[in-house]
Amino acid sequence: MTVLVGHMSADGSTREIAERIAAGLRRAGLAAEARSLAEVADADAYEAFVLGSAVHRQNWLPPAADFLRGNLEVLRARPVWIFSVGMPDALRGPFRRMGPMEVPVIEKGLPAGLGYRDHRLFSGVVTADRLPRTGRIAFRLLGGRYGDYRDWGAIDAWTARIAAALHAAPHGPPTA
Repeated sequence: MTVLVGHMSADGSTREIAERIAAGLRRAGLAAEARSLAEVADADAYEAFVLGSAVHRQNWLPPAADFLRGNLEVLRARPVWIFSVGMPDALRGPFRRMGPMEVPVIEKGLPAGLGYRDHRLFSGVVTADRLPRTGRIAFRLLGGRYGDYRDWGAIDAWTARIAAALHAAPHGPPTA
């Protein structure tokens, strides 16, 4: 089974997560490749999808959302998992508890009828040089801490669940 682990990254963190997922799927015996969604010419060439984007202002980056909309018919007919990369683990106190509340907002911004199997919000890397001055001030006022907050164990566990589901599924698109 060929799997596209497509990504749209702002600063590289989402790309590195996608590469880790693709490597895990390959270790599980699947043909998986990590590619920028901007570089995918033919979504129909893949039998399954794990798609991710950096999140800015609680939305996927526009090129990633455009990929979903432009390939909705193909995606509806195949198994799809999605992941978003933000900064919930970089926050402290009451703001950290707000992280899970971001998931429904992100999902609301995705195309209706996408039919994905699961959606995960992972934390990425947060550095001061990637935020504008006002963003740095707001981030610090919210109790934010700079650093790499990727939970590789959680990402690997999610990847293993995806691999198990793909091995258990019949090959090819579902039949009506």
